[in-house]
Amino acid sequence: MSHPEGLPDLFLDRSLGRIRVPNLLRAQGLRLVTLAERYGIPADEVVSDVQWLMDAGQKGEAVLMKDERIRYNDAEKAAVKRFAVRCFCLSGKSLVAVDMAARFLDNLPAIAQSCKEPGPSIAIVYKSHIRRVDLS
Repeated sequence: MSHPEGLPDLFLDRSLGRIRVPNLLRAQGLRLVTLAERYGIPADEVVSDVQWLMDAGQKGEAVLMKDERIRYNDAEKAAVKRFAVRCFCLSGKSLVAVDMAARFLDNLPAIAQSCKEPGPSIAIVYKSHIRRVDLS
């Protein structure tokens, strides 16, 4: 597998970890940067979600994360909208790294297709499909 045509570079939130999930995705040819790689350690633990959402949006990256609650946080939702971020959030909170990576990889065609439309957007990533959520 390689990075699909039309899929922007990816940004991985701290909720996916620093090593296992990124390594599993990179092993499949995906281009990505983690929060720890962008901001350094230990700064990755304190950078605000609004800051990294702004930075990812300005770079045109699609964001992979585990926390689907972003859609209920007013400041974070406003940042997604303001910076036209395209977010893809895992639906299961108790998934291990290999399962998290598999969910993204299994849904990669749908994620790439969704990224053909401009942001902002938040989509929940399930085992066999993604579902965009209403941002209003």
